[in-house]
Amino acid sequence: MHQAGRLRDGLARPSLGMVVFAGALVALIGFFNLLDGIAAIAKSTVFIGGAHYVVGDLRAWGWVMTIFGAVQLLAAVGVWAGNQLARWFAVAVVGLNAIAQMFFIPAYPFWSLLIIAADIVALWGLCAYGSRQNLGMA
Repeated sequence: MHQAGRLRDGLARPSLGMVVFAGALVALIGFFNLLDGIAAIAKSTVFIGGAHYVVGDLRAWGWVMTIFGAVQLLAAVGVWAGNQLARWFAVAVVGLNAIAQMFFIPAYPFWSLLIIAADIVALWGLCAYGSRQNLGMA
């Protein structure tokens, strides 16, 4: 019988913890994107006023971040459930979010760069340690 995070011989499996951590990080990023998007839609004073965007405006990018946040929360639940398809979906969504955050930099530069860094760590955890064996034990 398997215990969470342990092999049959009793040794710890550090990669399982990394998958759970990556799922938690995807959920945290999704929650922050959801809050960030709602604040942008409401044109909160938190963001830099008069910023120029490559495409769209603050409200348009707020909708993009809100949608990314909701989708990332769903992907995190799938990763925690141990679904291999959900892991690859999370990889795609987190990668696209990192690209979308680059377009959101004019609104809130430091925060966007912080989210991009968190996206990279989540991608690393999902890709490097997301094997079928690890997801089956999550």
